[in-house]
Amino acid sequence: MDLKNKTVIITGASSGIGRSCAEEFAKRGANLVLGARQYVSLCEIAQELEKLYKIKAVAFPCDVSKEDDCKELVNKAITTFGRIDVLINNAGISMRALFADVDLQVLRNLMDVNFWGAVYCTKYALSELLKNQGSVVGVSSIAGYKGLPGRTGYSSSKFALNGFLESLRVENLKNGLHVMVASPGFTASNIRYSALGKDGSTQGDTSMDEGKMMSSGEVAAIIADGVEKRKRSLIMTGQGKLTVLLNKLLPSYLDGLVYKHFTKEKDPLIR
Repeated sequence: MDLKNKTVIITGASSGIGRSCAEEFAKRGANLVLGARQYVSLCEIAQELEKLYKIKAVAFPCDVSKEDDCKELVNKAITTFGRIDVLINNAGISMRALFADVDLQVLRNLMDVNFWGAVYCTKYALSELLKNQGSVVGVSSIAGYKGLPGRTGYSSSKFALNGFLESLRVENLKNGLHVMVASPGFTASNIRYSALGKDGSTQGDTSMDEGKMMSSGEVAAIIADGVEKRKRSLIMTGQGKLTVLLNKLLPSYLDGLVYKHFTKEKDPLIR
């Protein structure tokens, strides 16, 4: 797919991977519909990208956990540009708490944003995407292939997202719809700073070494390349590829490695 003059919807576009995707797709000539709850930041980003890259960008206030917001986001794209070519389901939240301690509302919140947000947006954009043989992208995680300690809700939501997208791909195998699951490794962004603790409050700090992680810009470039080449799935790091392989071949051994890895977090939940 040549992205020039295509219409791309990006959720969670006010920061992190979403914001970087907005810049990357703008660089490649795409027009943008940007959705997020942080509307003021979103408007500033849209204006900046229009000036820099001579594209059109529209900001739209959107909480993806609300079905009507997702419907209106899609309608905004259609009324503004008359078409939708790419949907990037990026909006997401994380968590950090042991299941024994966590308030179950935290898990509901993660499912509402990470899973249902993608379902709502895809549902309302699907007819336009099929018309243009467009792309649906889900920004998932290695946590969608291997359950991670202290992230029961996050892993569950990403496993659900992966299953949804795989089913959607097979259903539309003969319709020209491109479906891609994008799974970054640990990425330096604010998702961990805003991760929910056991009581639903944001933790306000990261438990990991951000300096050793992928940048959100690197992730965005890989996603844009994947859309252009109509890739099926993207596992973006060697560590992620090894995790997926070991989970198939030596799952018990991998359990031990993952446990050991998370004992080295700052203020670890498991020891």
